Amino acid sequence: MTQSLKVSTFDVAVIGAGPAGAWASYRLSRGGARVALIDGSHPREKPCGGGITGRTLEVVRRGIPFARLPAVRIKDATFSHDSQESRTVLPADIGGLPALCVASRREFDGMLLTAAREAGAELIASRAVSIDRDDCGWAVQTRAGRLNAAWLLGADGANSLVRRRVGQPFQRSDLSIATGFFVRQCMSTDIAIAFENSPAGYIWSFPRPDHLAMGICAQADECTSQMLQARVSAWITRHIGRPTDVERYGWPIPSLRACSVSRERPAGDRWMLVGDAAGLVDPITREGIYFAVRSGDLAAESLLNATNPAANYSVAIRREIHPELIRAAQVKSHFYQPHFMGLLIKALQRSHRIRDVMSDLIAGRQAYRGLRRRLLATFELGLVVELVRQKTGTGITGEERRREQP
Repeated sequence: MTQSLKVSTFDVAVIGAGPAGAWASYRLSRGGARVALIDGSHPREKPCGGGITGRTLEVVRRGIPFARLPAVRIKDATFSHDSQESRTVLPADIGGLPALCVASRREFDGMLLTAAREAGAELIASRAVSIDRDDCGWAVQTRAGRLNAAWLLGADGANSLVRRRVGQPFQRSDLSIATGFFVRQCMSTDIAIAFENSPAGYIWSFPRPDHLAMGICAQADECTSQMLQARVSAWITRHIGRPTDVERYGWPIPSLRACSVSRERPAGDRWMLVGDAAGLVDPITREGIYFAVRSGDLAAESLLNATNPAANYSVAIRREIHPELIRAAQVKSHFYQPHFMGLLIKALQRSHRIRDVMSDLIAGRQAYRGLRRRLLATFELGLVVELVRQKTGTGITGEERRREQP
């Protein structure tokens, strides 16, 4: 049953109550802003592996105590390619937070939403159907009625209505397809990553508290959902047999090219995009939860404290997040090549230093900036040569080379 909504005026209308929208709403409401958080989907299970890094938990620990989140602490990760595989131990906890845990998105997102509401955000449990400019800033029409807001935050994912209103939707070449299955009655404390040659991508198995989230992702212009579903189904059958209790899921993920990241407009006249709606997803791993909550942080800080919030937020995103995504995008096309994958798995098998690098990459503790320097210290020269070739082959600029210096 939808709620009845009178025309109301808010400081900020946040469209989408996933991690980016809920966390921005929490921060804004704590800062004294009147926030309308518009999303009619909760409570819901979001199609996702559910991996949450320690650096993500570090951002949101002010709003949700980790001890209350039902999650599996990940201890080990197995990487495989063709017939080769290697096992990696993940880093130890820091400050009581795991390097990586896996949780139901119903639980994690729900806790963020609860924190936002308790801080004072008003949940409009309805879907936004149209957005228009008006004298107050924005008029948002939902299925429950209309509201007005001075500012608009688009936190509504890869298919963002806000993004389509203030800019352009993502091109297919800047999207990935992710699809898979929730496999009931199967549990673990480890993750498995299997790199695929064609289409280039990877299969994953992530253990949630009461089931496995198993899936595959690849670039949208190189595959179809049906192709990927067949591939992951065959992989599941080989590794755990034919499960009887499964639920299929699928969703698009932004996976931007370097040139596309450079062209992104994070904000404009009384609007901002956060999380997936802003394309803030690692194009190699497709991990976006950290960038979602961090962009929500930056948006709230700009709105609460900056003289020119849109300009301040744009500078912050371009300074802190975009360089990392550009570096990942420059490496991606070569990262998934069979030759590089073979080198990587062999290096993981013989070198504890490479295993440490990979575990830190998974946990979000190793940025792409400085990765080559750290690999060089492992004396795995084959990997370093490949990364150097990849970076120079994509036209790295002199300025980017200067940024790579210690």
